[in-house]
Amino acid sequence: MSDILPKNAQVVIIGGGVVGCSVAYHLAKLGYTDIVLLERKKLTSGTTWHAAGLVGQMRSSLNLTQMVQYSGNLYETLEAETGMATGYRRTGSVSIATNKERLKEFKRNASLAKVHGVDVQILSPSELKEKINLFNLDDAVGGAWIPKDGKTDCTNVAMALAKGAKNNGVKIFEDLKVTGIHQEDGKVKGVQTELGDIQSSVVVNCGGMWAREIGKMAGVSVPLHACEHFYFLTSSVPDLGDMPVVRVPDESAYYKEDAGKILIGLFEPNAKPWGQNGIPEDFCFDQIEDDLEHCMPYLELAMKRLPVIENLGIETFFNGPESFTPDDNFQIGESPELRNFFVAAGFNSIGIQAAGGAGKYLAEWIVAGEPPCDLWEVDIRRNDPFQNNKLYLANRVTETLGYLYENHFPYHQYSTARV
Repeated sequence: MSDILPKNAQVVIIGGGVVGCSVAYHLAKLGYTDIVLLERKKLTSGTTWHAAGLVGQMRSSLNLTQMVQYSGNLYETLEAETGMATGYRRTGSVSIATNKERLKEFKRNASLAKVHGVDVQILSPSELKEKINLFNLDDAVGGAWIPKDGKTDCTNVAMALAKGAKNNGVKIFEDLKVTGIHQEDGKVKGVQTELGDIQSSVVVNCGGMWAREIGKMAGVSVPLHACEHFYFLTSSVPDLGDMPVVRVPDESAYYKEDAGKILIGLFEPNAKPWGQNGIPEDFCFDQIEDDLEHCMPYLELAMKRLPVIENLGIETFFNGPESFTPDDNFQIGESPELRNFFVAAGFNSIGIQAAGGAGKYLAEWIVAGEPPCDLWEVDIRRNDPFQNNKLYLANRVTETLGYLYENHFPYHQYSTARV
């Protein structure tokens, strides 16, 4: 997209997926005028282009919930700003409970959602039928409805973010691989590319499933690995309309409308790792070899859950890589091994949902020198034993002081002023 490779930059971002584009966009919005984004092949060509594009409202904590809510709000406004449609629509989502234990979990989540400001409604089996009448609900004991959940076109979101970034001065280079990370005195100093070096005091690793290898260049641990991710696409469904996203956790499946067809995605418990011997050098907009035998048990469940499949048949079988982390949380923030080397990777198939907010939060972190809120559950430093020991000790000190305060010090002797 850009022509002349600069010798210097305020920030170099490695990786042109939706997360890298979001970081660039938000840094530019915060006033950084000298940003370079480098992509080894083409924008979105790693995993962004084939992502399902689900944009939910709920995560496990208040700060992460606010992060993904920001993503949805951003995607709604990008077209007006950039002229590029994102395909974002708030279709709502329905989750089906097939047993009382799952329904109890949904009810707990609904209670938590109220604290987080998210509208989650518990549905009876008859109310479920009104929402998703194509589905077999004979075994359903209830469900959950989130009206503001949505979906989007992942490639279009990334390209709109890239255009917004470029409109604000970001230089984007495609077909340019980073081959090394420069450092000095424990700080990053820039990158080495196939066309020369770029000096920079800040480097951001948004390399997706390549992020681990990029981290190795810098001596930084980024624990993630690519796994195979399967989905099926039916033939066109007459009068389908814009149905809600449907999730069936007990069957490891989700369903969404996709251009008048139904996409059936899997998150099977026994996932298949991919690329153990390295990701092919020429990998770009590629898919992985099919494995119908691995998927057949889940497809059979899907055919029972959505009987219309028997008449329509499966038109497309897709298998593509997604990067996953050991604890199923993504990794964001400044690395503990190298100062000013930031990471945003390992999104465990929620990259589209998180990208808008993650890009905003990381950009604010870079500018301010500290995270904008408590992000420890996704902070890359959680992987560092020393950092975890410090957190453990801090928690123990807090607990001890709290115990002493409650049990040994009368209030009049332990006033706020003295603290």
